[in-house]
Formats: sequence, C-alpha cells, structure tokens
Amino acid sequence: MGTRKSMDFFAFSLMVGFCLVMAFQQVLLKAVATDLAPVFQIALRSGIGAVLIGMLMIYNRQGMRLSAENRIPAMTIGTLFALEYLMLGEALNYTSAGHAAVFLYTSPIFAAIGLHWKVAGERMSALQWLGIIMAFIGIVISFLGQGETQEINSDVLWGDFLALCGGAAWGLTTVVVRSTGLSNLPAKETLLYQLVGAFIILVAWAIYADQAYFNPTTDVLLSLAFHGVIVAFLSFLLWFWLLTQYKASQLGTLSFLTPLFGVLLGAWFLGETIEASFVMGAGLIITGIILVNASSLIAKFFRKTLKQA
Repeated sequence: MGTRKSMDFFAFSLMVGFCLVMAFQQVLLKAVATDLAPVFQIALRSGIGAVLIGMLMIYNRQGMRLSAENRIPAMTIGTLFALEYLMLGEALNYTSAGHAAVFLYTSPIFAAIGLHWKVAGERMSALQWLGIIMAFIGIVISFLGQGETQEINSDVLWGDFLALCGGAAWGLTTVVVRSTGLSNLPAKETLLYQLVGAFIILVAWAIYADQAYFNPTTDVLLSLAFHGVIVAFLSFLLWFWLLTQYKASQLGTLSFLTPLFGVLLGAWFLGETIEASFVMGAGLIITGIILVNASSLIAKFFRKTLKQA
C-alpha cells in the first residue's frame, strides 16, 4: 500500500460533494416521510445498495473471504449499522433534519473512545480528550436549550437522543471493524455485510411498527433512487476510494461539513428553525469532532509555529 497523498483541490471538491450528499439524506428522508416512512426508506435503500455492491463484486470477480472468526463481527456490524439507521429513522419522526445530522455525526467521538480502549495504537492524546469534553458540553447545551414549550421540548429532546444513539452505533461499528479481522477485508465486502444487515432488520422493524407503507409519488421515487444509488452505493464507494488515496485524518476533518450542511439544508428546504442554544451546542460539538479527528495536524501546526517563533 503506497503512502497516502495530502489533500488537494480534487479531493477537497469530492469531499464537499460527499458531505452535501450525506447531509441531504436527512432532509429527503423527512421531506417524504408521510408517503414513505424514514425507517422503511432506509431499509429499501440498503437493499438497493446491497444488490449494486454485490453486482459490482461479481463483475470484479471479487469473492467473499469471510473466515469463521469473522462471522460474529460481520453479523455485529450488520446489526449496528441497522441500529444506526433505525435510530435515525425514528429520530426524524420527532426532531428536525438539522438536529439529526449534528447528533448522528457525533460518531467520531464514540469511535475515538472505543478505539482508545480496544486498539493499542489508537490511544487518545490530551487534545483529543479536550475535544471529547467540548463535544459533551455541546450535547448538554443542545439538549437543555431546545423548544419554547414543554411539549415541543420533550419531543425534540427524544428525537435528538435517538439521533445521538445512532451516532453511538455508527462509532461502535468503526470500533468493531478496526479491532477485528474485518479490517483486513476489502471495503466493499464489509459494506455489503452492513447493507444486508440493515435491509433485513429494518424491513422487519418497519413491518412490526406498521411503517411499511409506500405511496409511489414522484418525490418518493426520486428520493428512493437518490438514497439507493447515490447514498448507499456511489457515495459510500467514493468515501472508501478517498480513504485509499488520501490521508484519513485530513478527510475526517473535512467531514465536519456534513452536520453544518445538514442544519443549513434543513432550514432552507424544510423551513426548520435554528435555535440559538442549538447553534452554540452544535458549534462545540463540531469543534470537538475537529479536535478528535485532526489532533495530530493541529499539534504539528503549533510545533512548527513555535519553532519559527
């Protein structure tokens, strides 16, 4: 494996597009929720993505290399991936798309904590712990300052908590992949396990919760095509390709654009209100994520600045 390249304009442009797509998914899920429940739409898009990934693997003659010791981890990441999007789908029934985007993308915080304990080479620095503390304070501020009435407050609070749980499930998925033999498998294969797990579990949940309704309007079909082809297939493959070409720390730092885009797109397309307390809390959360993802770059910058002083 060659040395990863530093961020260039091409990678920057792709990352901005990737972040826009990932932020827009919450907006579209909520926009068509009355005709296609968010959880059921995520289940269907996971099925579409799994079929497309499977076809690509067959085309590339890529076999499945799942050994016996990796079967339980594979089932675990499939379950966690399903839980992540189950929490997101349910969260969008109670909170705004902007709120859901911010809390879902707390996943690097949970991943960093889990990897600190599970992987010897992933111990966190003091700067990263500062980022964890800042993000936690931001979560508390966002939770405590929402809504003007008790009814709105309780609904939004519950939805935000579900989105936060989705972020935790996403972070745990990263921990399982990095701390087991799954880390040695091709990215498409681990993605396939996650998509298949999400499809099976979320379809079952949608049927159980009476959310398996589908009204095939034009908006619904366009949303489903966007989620199945663009999000679950092309965007995930783009992300994995970027990770093979460019430095992960720099890519991770740019990913903080996703929750920012989520808040702005929610306000623009859905007319969602952006509360002052949420802006303050979200700012601390995003700053914390940056400190966790880019601590080595920040420390290197300050060391270089001090040497030049």
